[in-house]
Amino acid sequence: MACTALLQGWLTGAGLIVAIGAQNALVLRQGLMRQHVAPVVALCALSDVVLICLGVFGLGSLIAASPLLLTLFRYGGAAFLLVYAASAARRALSPKAGLQAQMGSASLGAVLGSTLAMTYLNPHVYLDTVVLLGTVGAQQPSGDRAAFAAGACVASVMWFSLLGFGAAAVAAPLRRAAVWRGIDAVIALVMACLGLQLLLRPLG
Repeated sequence: MACTALLQGWLTGAGLIVAIGAQNALVLRQGLMRQHVAPVVALCALSDVVLICLGVFGLGSLIAASPLLLTLFRYGGAAFLLVYAASAARRALSPKAGLQAQMGSASLGAVLGSTLAMTYLNPHVYLDTVVLLGTVGAQQPSGDRAAFAAGACVASVMWFSLLGFGAAAVAAPLRRAAVWRGIDAVIALVMACLGLQLLLRPLG
């Protein structure tokens, strides 16, 4: 049964995390810039491990049952995502966007700060990782919950590693400014859609 729970945790975690979202977009961009890739991947994976364990072992049910928390996630998260979308849109409209991306001038502290904000201020992280995955995990027999959580954690570590280091491996052909502007345009569109979705459709 533990092996089955482990596999189910991996499949559930992979299904929720493998999507173009705010956190994934940031990891992808850092990977393409080849800038602080390992710390960003490690921070995202570690954060996911913590949130997965919290969700599976009880926090997910608490958040889902609180209208106040869901409202805070909705409006605060929408504002955060729309501001990030505007920032990416400005980069997309800048003729020098590609050259700025290649310079990689952002400090490690600034990049990790952005990563933390994108992780813990994004309500989709809590809804997917804590609430949804936690709900599925809580339905497992008590003896299999640890295996389920471990499977989901492995899926998260694998995905962020693939996304960050995989992007770094193919970054060389993507040095043209037009390519970088296109990447930022897609990121801006995704962030704007996520933010508007939060405003137009209640959570829960």
